[in-house]
Amino acid sequence: MLRTPSPDGLRFAFGTLTVLPVKVTRWDRPAARGGMLWAPLAGLTVGVLAAGVGLLLLVLGAGTLLAAVATAAVPAVLTRGLHLDGLADTADGLGSGKPAEDALQIMKQSDIGPFGVLTLLFTLLAQVAALAHAYDGSWTRGALAAVVSATAARLALTTAARTGVPAARPEGLGAAVAGVVPVGGALAAAAVVTLAGAAAGAFLGPYDALRTALAVGCAITAAELLLRHCVRRFGGVTGDVFGGVAETAATTALVVLALG
Repeated sequence: MLRTPSPDGLRFAFGTLTVLPVKVTRWDRPAARGGMLWAPLAGLTVGVLAAGVGLLLLVLGAGTLLAAVATAAVPAVLTRGLHLDGLADTADGLGSGKPAEDALQIMKQSDIGPFGVLTLLFTLLAQVAALAHAYDGSWTRGALAAVVSATAARLALTTAARTGVPAARPEGLGAAVAGVVPVGGALAAAAVVTLAGAAAGAFLGPYDALRTALAVGCAITAAELLLRHCVRRFGGVTGDVFGGVAETAATTALVVLALG
């Protein structure tokens, strides 16, 4: 079950998942558990800031496309691009077709290969196109899409860090958070985010409530499919896999919200 967030858990969530000036004072497993359990709260903050930038540009007379680009850029800036970098590295590792050890070595390299470049390109294009479509529908729908996608992305981190998901390496952020979240806690977080999304969508109508809940569900499903493939392929998760899972969830949520 979800509990009142501890200061150490909140600092871990915001200090590791955002560039906000929050100092992480504890790196042990209990702090990591709290941090990953409350990761959606960090996502909510990122989404609100992204929506705020997009709405500000619209107020100033910018078109919906420019607002969508800015909205998609804010989460990247607030994470130093780590999730996008993780997505690219994961794509290179999976696309290499090499054994797990060699694929993990490819993912550790600082350069980005062709699989990573193509994945980044189409992912960002999909995010911008979906956000522009949402803003075209109404500014409120665009802002809601930004908030829901960012929150769902961090919820995917919570579920990916659940008990039973092993680390592929003994070091790194992936090893620090792998398996720290109890399954019950991950399910509770997913339920809370889904219900909260539906409640927010309900202000726009019953169809939006259903679509928002569906977007969260589809986001977590897509992230789970990638997670399981990576665990089979690499023997576990890494920091890069966590980044890939987050971006997959965010993009899926945006695409679902753009439908209909």
